[in-house]
Amino acid sequence: MTKLQSRSLDNLSKFHNAVILNRRLRVLAEKILGLMPRSGAVLDVGCGGGVISRLIMDSCPDLKIEGIDILARPICAIPMQIYDGETYPFQDKTFDVVLFTDVLHHTPDPFLLLQEACRVSRDVVIIKDHLCNSLMAKQMLTFMDWVGNRPHGVVLPYNYLSSAQWNDVWKRLGTSPDVYLTELGLYPWFARPIFEHGLHFICRLPLA
Repeated sequence: MTKLQSRSLDNLSKFHNAVILNRRLRVLAEKILGLMPRSGAVLDVGCGGGVISRLIMDSCPDLKIEGIDILARPICAIPMQIYDGETYPFQDKTFDVVLFTDVLHHTPDPFLLLQEACRVSRDVVIIKDHLCNSLMAKQMLTFMDWVGNRPHGVVLPYNYLSSAQWNDVWKRLGTSPDVYLTELGLYPWFARPIFEHGLHFICRLPLA
């Protein structure tokens, strides 16, 4: 990569952080909070810097959220601990809610992490992730992922699932979403046709 290319990509990351990121975090926090109980214990899997969970707790102080991740950020806005990326360090039914926010596509097998989520959650699992139903979608998601996560050293396997693959995951877990949202308003209106339409979803999985 040339110095000019590197500088251009750095400038793109700065633009993303300045114009897109704060809005996206705020909208995600609002949408996710709308699917949660008003109180309880929540586990944020792959919490990163914990910003979304902190925004949720600021809006709803009776929700207590802690996080786990395979990589520690210099600063995390919520209590967190490192884990091995496979087994959650908690007993069965420890939490009311388990939350994944743009995490599962960073894993080789999302089903395994969701199995663990069902083990440690009493009530629901909430997921924000991507839909990859075409080659163009894969290219756009790869670009977005690289811009958003490159500065943090996040592993990028680009393991995006199609709608049919997600439906298969629900079936294997023995549940299905009782809420499924695809029009999220994460981006300014002028960017939605490119960066949002058909690429994102939030769902809530109830546990029997």
